[in-house]
Amino acid sequence: MEANTDKKWLPLYEALASEVRLEMIKLLSHDSMNVKQLAAALELSSAIVTMHVKKLEKAGLVSTRMVRKDGGTHKMCSLAVHDIHIELPFQSVGQYKCHEVTIPIGHYTEFDIHPTCGLATPERVIGQFDDPRYFYTPERVNAGILWLGHGYLEYKIPNYLLTNQKMIAIEISLELGSEAPGYNENWPSDIFFQINGTEVGVWTSPGDFGEERGRFSPSWWGDPVNQYGLLKVLRIDDTGSWIDGQQISDVTLHDLKADRNVWSFKLGVKEDARHVGGLTLFGKGFGNYSRDISFRTYYE
Repeated sequence: MEANTDKKWLPLYEALASEVRLEMIKLLSHDSMNVKQLAAALELSSAIVTMHVKKLEKAGLVSTRMVRKDGGTHKMCSLAVHDIHIELPFQSVGQYKCHEVTIPIGHYTEFDIHPTCGLATPERVIGQFDDPRYFYTPERVNAGILWLGHGYLEYKIPNYLLTNQKMIAIEISLELGSEAPGYNENWPSDIFFQINGTEVGVWTSPGDFGEERGRFSPSWWGDPVNQYGLLKVLRIDDTGSWIDGQQISDVTLHDLKADRNVWSFKLGVKEDARHVGGLTLFGKGFGNYSRDISFRTYYE
């Protein structure tokens, strides 16, 4: 879920401002439960739990469905999202203009990929698993998911800034995670990011998520595999490089040779990293966001 400080998100923040509802979210993170089961676990009445469920539903955090079971009908509650990204207002976002380029994940221009690996469109798997040759196939441009054990992918991004425009910040947002055989939610991986040949930092993915299906996973996509990633925002400005507001290096815009007409963006996992846990990249038709890589340039 992507949220910000707009007042339309007040139901979300109100839903989270309750110890009882936070405990309900923890319970539902393990399995779906009906109202009676939640009430028993929380030692509350069903009427009170129903009120809390409605608030979580309104916020988009919980989904419910009626299920026939044991001769009766039960209202089953499940988590509707697995992470929340809250975009706080950077000064540059409100004050400066922006060029945005979206890059489908299959539009890489160079790669060095080692198994486990593979890629798929929203309709079918491309080629065979664990064979890097299929990353060359023309159908790769339609990929909605791809994964690798270690190595890298490189993308080219056009620089639309004019000579009289001053760059303020670069923001890159994408959904990604680790790559474990099958899946493993405790599978750390050190994923590096480079722009124009300069490494801007490393983010350690906590795992390869597959216990719950991704919101946009195609119906044919199997269950015991990676389903979704985490939406991360990489930002580089005059103060350093940041992931979701946490500084990952002192690399600034001035270190990036950003006066080029075309920029390169590389990400991957090094073979000698501390955590060689692979990389899964999610695009259109997969994961929890179904979105391309977004590359924004803020300027004045």
